[in-house]
Amino acid sequence: MDYVTAMKTLQISDYCVSETGTIRDALAVIDRCGIGLAIVCTAPFRVTGVISDGDIRRALLAGKTLESPILPHVATRYIRVAPGAKRAEVLELMQARRLQQIPIVDEAEILHGIHTLHGMLGGEIRDNWAVIMAGGKGTRLGAITSNIPKPMLPVAGRPILERLVLHVMSFGVRRIFLSVNHLGHIIEEHFGDGEKFGCQIEYIRETQPMGSGGALSLLPEAPSAPVFVLNGDLVTQADMGAMLEFHNQGNYHATMGVRPYQHEIPFGCVQADQGRMTLLEEKPVIERQINSGIYVFSPEALIHIPPNTPFPITDLFGNALASKVACGAYLIQDDWIDVGQPSQLAQARGLQ
Repeated sequence: MDYVTAMKTLQISDYCVSETGTIRDALAVIDRCGIGLAIVCTAPFRVTGVISDGDIRRALLAGKTLESPILPHVATRYIRVAPGAKRAEVLELMQARRLQQIPIVDEAEILHGIHTLHGMLGGEIRDNWAVIMAGGKGTRLGAITSNIPKPMLPVAGRPILERLVLHVMSFGVRRIFLSVNHLGHIIEEHFGDGEKFGCQIEYIRETQPMGSGGALSLLPEAPSAPVFVLNGDLVTQADMGAMLEFHNQGNYHATMGVRPYQHEIPFGCVQADQGRMTLLEEKPVIERQINSGIYVFSPEALIHIPPNTPFPITDLFGNALASKVACGAYLIQDDWIDVGQPSQLAQARGLQ
């Protein structure tokens, strides 16, 4: 739990107050930890509920004293996450519920730590930018995208593109470019300049379809560090930090995130040598690594994208490989769905 926020001098016990404690005891915990919340526990760290500074204010206004017991004012129904919850998932929950902190509690009601919004957003800030390609028409989804850009389709109550923005933010990225075209005004109205999300959002406005890579030539300035590039129709928990480390350690020109893909041939397959059968395989399964639509590009790689010209992003890799320039293939093992077809959208929404 390397991203669980706690001051180095604090232990989990410092966030806790006994359920037999007083309002004064809870205030002492809140003052010591500075998260506006005390975790109400029975030993050892078994959570009864939480009490906030707001709960205490309301109790005092109702005539309670500092020596009054806290138990009547404890919220036993509260937002929490399980140990091992994904970083981006926690950030999404905080943003959706406007929370500054979330306890980490297991099924046995045992407290494991605290996530804070400051810790999720105020950790390591990277110099890396992220560019999210959100200008496509989503024609494979048919009428679904006639009045809404595909990246703005909701999944679990939140637009896909917003999930991606929060995801890259959770890895320390604060400057994000959204490449827009089809119904781009809907995207711009939703995100604005990014202030309400805690980041800086700028727009690459395509006046013509630029392909999957051409929009990168429209960045307002040259980056000083590797740039993340993501397709805008992905629902993923890919570890962007690990991918960047892989890219840097390999000193790669460009890195493509890849995923294993299996395809079953629905027939028996035969190999023969001059008419003599040598092998028979019944409905064999072929596995390949496929392009995930997630990339890291060195600043030098972006120089090779032609300006103001439609350009497939895969051509950058093809040209580099033809020139014997090293490119990386980073295996993404985390959750990943490419929302390109109605069946994939249903899968992302948990309907399949």
